[in-house]
Parts: sequence; structure tokens; C-alpha cells
Amino acid sequence: MRVTAAVMEEKSGVFKLDGIELDAPRPDEVLVEVTATGICHTDLHARDGYFAMPYPAVYGHEGAGVVAAVGSAVEHLAVGDHVVISFPWCGECEHCRADRRSYCQRGRELKSLGMRADGSMTMSRSGTPVYGSFFQQSSFATHALTPARDAVKVRRDAPLEFLGPLGCGLQTGAGAVLNVMKPEAGQSFVAFGAGSVGLAGLMAAKLAGCEPIIAVDIRANRLQLARSLGATHTIDNAREGAIAKIWEITRGGAHFTLETSALPAVFRQAVDCLATRGTCVLVGSARRGAEVSFEMSTLQAGRMVRGVIQGDSRPEQFIPHLVDLFVAGQFPIDRLVTFYDFASINQAAADAVNGTTIKPVLRMPH
Repeated sequence: MRVTAAVMEEKSGVFKLDGIELDAPRPDEVLVEVTATGICHTDLHARDGYFAMPYPAVYGHEGAGVVAAVGSAVEHLAVGDHVVISFPWCGECEHCRADRRSYCQRGRELKSLGMRADGSMTMSRSGTPVYGSFFQQSSFATHALTPARDAVKVRRDAPLEFLGPLGCGLQTGAGAVLNVMKPEAGQSFVAFGAGSVGLAGLMAAKLAGCEPIIAVDIRANRLQLARSLGATHTIDNAREGAIAKIWEITRGGAHFTLETSALPAVFRQAVDCLATRGTCVLVGSARRGAEVSFEMSTLQAGRMVRGVIQGDSRPEQFIPHLVDLFVAGQFPIDRLVTFYDFASINQAAADAVNGTTIKPVLRMPH
């Protein structure tokens, strides 16, 4: 079918809306009419050539919409269902078999090679292939084609236009806290970076009863929002010594820190401010080759440093849970979102980079 997509023609170029041909669903796929899709920094990394995905390409991996067609083998979804499209996984590797699908051994290629798992293409323009299947969805388009198992059914009374970022960034931050850290009430929590991922983690820490909750960033607007979402303290990392301040606030170091910036110097801070037996969780995606160092003796006091992908989530369980919390007013993701028309995608991308907005979301014309 013919759809409208935001096509990236060259490395670090501009998005251009254009008509393309999108395949019909195979037996195990569904076609989703996209209501809205978030813009994540991973999309912009792809634009700038961070992945091996060739050009021309269509990105987008935080799509939410309504099922428009289902493949013949799909039984758990039907036309008209509201869905959030989450991350892809092979289902066959050691980690998928252990139900740790966010660590799928084929995960990176399924996200960023620009084609289906079997190497076939889903998009074309005037008979020439366009690389799609970004995170096996390419939701920067009016319609997205995705494996049915990656589409998570959600309740129909939830405002669908807000839900797309739950498929990646927001479940990453919230899952790092609720699925991995699992803090007890009264334990201290620090978010390094108050973007959408860090703020999702902060809101989850509030749900868990953490105290104190500290947000560290360099942008005043983000720190102000963090305070309104549950941070008991905020630290401007450009003006204050974050480590000393955290040790002072926590009276001995933080039980848990969440590192979202992917900056080595900030990662070092997130480790150095830990209390004895504290845990630092890294979710920020650094470019290959980035290294960090810290004193070996730091870990000897029972401290733990670990990486987490996609919030260590089982999306078909975790995303509906977050939606329930959102509807109940306990996980106010609407406070993070700024909407843009699809045609304003380049402005939305620029605002994401310069920090003007926390989570830009594109509304699709239908």
C-alpha cells in the first residue's frame, strides 16, 4: 500500500515527507495505522550514521496506533486493537529462550539493518528499495509494518497519542528502576540526566517510595520539571559538585543511581557517589569506543555497576502496567510530551537535540 513516510536521503540530512510503497503483512505481521510516534535520540543517531543502516531510510521506533490489518497466523491481535510497538527480538537465542528478550543476540541487527529478520525489504519508492524495518517498525510513517509479537495491545480508554514512547525510552527508564533496581521504600535514588528516560526512572522511583530522589542535569527547565515530578533535590551539574552534594544529601552515598547521558565523565560520577553496596545502572547508549574508568577499590565495597537494555522488560506485561499507572495519574507521561505535526519533524528533531523539549511526539495526519 502507499503510505507517507519521513525519508532520510543522506547522512545527517533533513527528513523529507514522501510517498512510499509498504508491503502487506506476512502471516506473522500486523499493519498499524500510526496515531503518533515519539522521537528518540536513537533515531537521530541513525540519521547521523551511527548504525550500519544504509540510505535512503525511514526511522522511528516509538510508534502507537490502531491495527489496520493482521497476517493470517496472528491470533492475539485483531483489526481495531490499540497497540504500542516495542523492541524486536529473535525468539531463538539463549537470551530470548530465557525470556530476557531485551538482550537478544540479534537485537542490534534487528533494530538497525533496515530490513526484516530474513533480509527482505518492506519499503520501496518508484521501484527502488527504501531501508525500513527500523526496530522492525519504522514508525516515522502513517503506517508501520511490524512482527505481531512486537505489538502490545493496550486499553482503549487510554489516550493513544501519548503512549508510543512507552515502547522504548519510557519503559527503559521505568524498567531500570522497577524491574532491575527494585528499590525499597526509603532508599535513595539519583537520576543522572533529566530527559525522558531519566524522568521516567525518577517517576518510577517515586512510585517505589524512594527518599531522597535527586535529579542531576545541566538544563534548568529539566530540573524544574524533575522537581514537579517528584525529585526532592535537584543539582545543576554545570555549577555544583554533584558527587559531594549527593553525599551530603544522602549522608553516605546513594543506594541507586541511573545513568542516562552516556557521557563517560557523568557515568564516573554516577559510580563515585554510590553508598557501600549501592548499584549504578547504565542505560545511556554510548557510541562504540567510548570508555570509562573508576578505581577498582570502589567495587570492593559491594558496589555494583550493570548495564540494562530496554528496561529489562517483557513488554506485553510491563507496557500495559505503565499504561494503567498513567491512566490512574501515577505515571504522568503527558508532562514529558510536546506534540508536533508530522510535517514539523525536522523542528521536533532540532528541539530534541537542543533540549527545548523533553519528549517530542509526532502526530500523524489521518
